[in-house]
Amino acid sequence: MERDELECFLLLAEELHFGRTADRMHLSRARVSQLISRLERRVGAPLFVRTSRRVGLTALGRQLRGDLEPHHRAIGEALARAVETARGIDATLNVGFSNPLAGEIVMKTADALRISHPQLALEICDVPLADPYGQLRSGEFDVQLTEFPAREADLGTSAAPLLTEQRVLAIGSGHPLSARASLSLEDLAGVPLLPALGELPDYWQEYLAPSRTPGGLAIARGPAVTNMQEALVLVAAGRGALLAAAHTATYYARPGICFVPFADAEPVGHGLVWRAGDETGALRTFVRAAQEVARAAQEVARAI
Repeated sequence: MERDELECFLLLAEELHFGRTADRMHLSRARVSQLISRLERRVGAPLFVRTSRRVGLTALGRQLRGDLEPHHRAIGEALARAVETARGIDATLNVGFSNPLAGEIVMKTADALRISHPQLALEICDVPLADPYGQLRSGEFDVQLTEFPAREADLGTSAAPLLTEQRVLAIGSGHPLSARASLSLEDLAGVPLLPALGELPDYWQEYLAPSRTPGGLAIARGPAVTNMQEALVLVAAGRGALLAAAHTATYYARPGICFVPFADAEPVGHGLVWRAGDETGALRTFVRAAQEVARAAQEVARAI
């Protein structure tokens, strides 16, 4: 297989659109079609189903994509490591984490980098709930692993979350909803949510404590909080409920609080955020290592 055929196949398998694939490869649509046709002749069977409205992978195409992707990623990572070794990365990265699960991923990444890049030092600290991007913008952090969404024009992010988990509601054990096996987002109309107090973007505040359910029902607001411990004290006292990620039940379990999963909520994503334009070799090395650690953690979680 030629390198351009490989790149074209994997990009088209991701985009499922000839025009976008052509744009990403800086080629014409005709050239993309030619490369795919040449590869299909080499394989001996169609890899894509093409109609006037859509492009899809055949079963053989899905098999080939699954077989190729890990090797393609490994080649890119090997070349990047060689370049960085040749340049000699000798730097200190200040890394933030916004919750205990993110902290575990950051610590495991630091352990991996001590072996692969011993000259790259990491200084690690937690990100305050009340000011999720302030220390990053001020330069105290170079990068942080935090909950998504992150829609800041001056900040760059990983293209996709490094890991995802179920969303849950932390609620006092005396509340009727605490006895449910699962909840709907519409159930939030029956309990006040605790908002965060601090320098949070409006979209992030709405994510933490939405004002309405998807069906349009109003959701009451409880007292504002500045950190997780304060929030859990109020939840246990019956002053409100808290939208949280599933790991909260493991790291913050305490008497008087139940963590009930949602059946219809989008998963909580955790991704990397950094200052746009500050993508140094050290940062890129950390991002790749964190992606690998998170990928391995998700595979272990799926196997359990």
